[in-house]
Amino acid sequence: MADKARKNVFIQGAIPPEKIAHSIAQHQQKTQIGAHSIFLGQIRADQIEGKTVTGIEYSAYEEMANNVFHEIRESAFEKFELTCAHIYHSLGLVKSGELCLFVFTSSPHRKAAIEACSFLVEEIKAKVPIFGKELFEDSSHQWKVNR
Repeated sequence: MADKARKNVFIQGAIPPEKIAHSIAQHQQKTQIGAHSIFLGQIRADQIEGKTVTGIEYSAYEEMANNVFHEIRESAFEKFELTCAHIYHSLGLVKSGELCLFVFTSSPHRKAAIEACSFLVEEIKAKVPIFGKELFEDSSHQWKVNR
């Protein structure tokens, strides 16, 4: 696949369910697609040292992060037979129960769509410079550590 323009993957606040529905609906005319795979990252109300997480406030070096997202997306197209791949990540406050990551892959066949989606999520978690500050019910906070 030819090198495409770098897209801004960031959305301010939580990813609304309507965005997901709209993304799916836009692919109905692409009749060469036989499968989609979707990953939705949701904020958990974890218990940490007796305190409940009420949300995560995300920040990033946006230009750098968008470059890394682009590289990861392009590598997925090199590894898998994809028709398209979309990535959206939240910035700012996302409350517990809300969505912060939306990865959507499409392919002629299910195996490629599923494997590419999983690949993208793992690469994003490992490589993209996004920082999350966990907010607690008592108004305290701490930087999130990926578990």
